[in-house]
Amino acid sequence: MLTQLELFFISLGFFTRLPVPAWVVFAPEKLGQAARFLPLVGWIVGLIGVAVYWLAVQVLPVDLAVVLSMAATVRVTGAFHEDGWADTCDGLGGGWTRTQTLAIMKDSRIGSYGTIGLVLMLLAKYLALVDLGADDDYPVIAAMLVAHPLSRLAAVSLMSMLDYARSDDSAKSAPVARRPTAAELGIATLAGVFPLLLLSPREALVVLALCAVIAPWAARIFARRLGGYTGDCLGATQQVAELAIYCGILAAWNSI
Repeated sequence: MLTQLELFFISLGFFTRLPVPAWVVFAPEKLGQAARFLPLVGWIVGLIGVAVYWLAVQVLPVDLAVVLSMAATVRVTGAFHEDGWADTCDGLGGGWTRTQTLAIMKDSRIGSYGTIGLVLMLLAKYLALVDLGADDDYPVIAAMLVAHPLSRLAAVSLMSMLDYARSDDSAKSAPVARRPTAAELGIATLAGVFPLLLLSPREALVVLALCAVIAPWAARIFARRLGGYTGDCLGATQQVAELAIYCGILAAWNSI
């Protein structure tokens, strides 16, 4: 039990900027095992976002509360996944060969594709959350509590489908780059899908179907362009899945 708790704290410390106990040891082999708790880390991030939203919406309009909530989740994760999305947009948009694409994605500077992709992603999530919270606070709160764990499960699923694309170990996500075992994937799946109980059956079915499509679709693209995945690819998958969940809930509403 202590080992599992340590792995959770390792995952929390790696994927967020939240403090972890001093006794936690960040060893490469443990980082690889800790990915199983990424959806559980999504619970923490989602709860922080919900707390900021709920407090802000008591005295501010919904749109400002959404902005503050998004800012809080970006701050607590250090824009880890957003950075991956921007780098992936730059690499896939500007690279012609595998080597060139990987080099662009590793560059710390952001280009036109990354800037446009990041702006559109943040804008789309903002608009979706504002629409969800237009009449009642519960839908936007439930959506955030579902989206953060489930979208991170999509990233873990990607790890189970592909090998790591980089041959060097200089990338920041290299220590995590290993295929999760069936047991590890089972833990991640349980943590990722459990919050679906907050949604109606129709909403849960729609978002689950979308996430079940996104991970294989992303794996196909990354396998063809990169021969595998990178840490940026995981961040991009999480971002796309998160937006898809918000849109899926809205689509379920509109189909009634």
